[in-house]
Amino acid sequence: MAEFITVGRPDEVPEGEMRQFQVGGEDVAVANVDGELHAFSDVCTHRQCSLAEGDLEGTTVTCMCHGSEFDVTTGDVLGGPATEPVQTFDIAVEGDELKIGI
Repeated sequence: MAEFITVGRPDEVPEGEMRQFQVGGEDVAVANVDGELHAFSDVCTHRQCSLAEGDLEGTTVTCMCHGSEFDVTTGDVLGGPATEPVQTFDIAVEGDELKIGI
């Protein structure tokens, strides 16, 4: 069972945007897709660039470095050059607290 760590407030991630948080020494990106929050590793599996600094269109994040695409809901690779998926994390909103499970 995941241990949930408070990382901020849900309103810190506006709809259609992403933000990076530190969770237990790991960089985790949170994307807001149509009001639903999704947490995934912020490190692209191709060349370790920040995914939170990339582009979000629907549930697809595109890495700014080399264009790898990932599904923010599953972590699956949608387009290379990356071949390995990114890890996803459980996420919870309790009141005004945004929590990520590690």
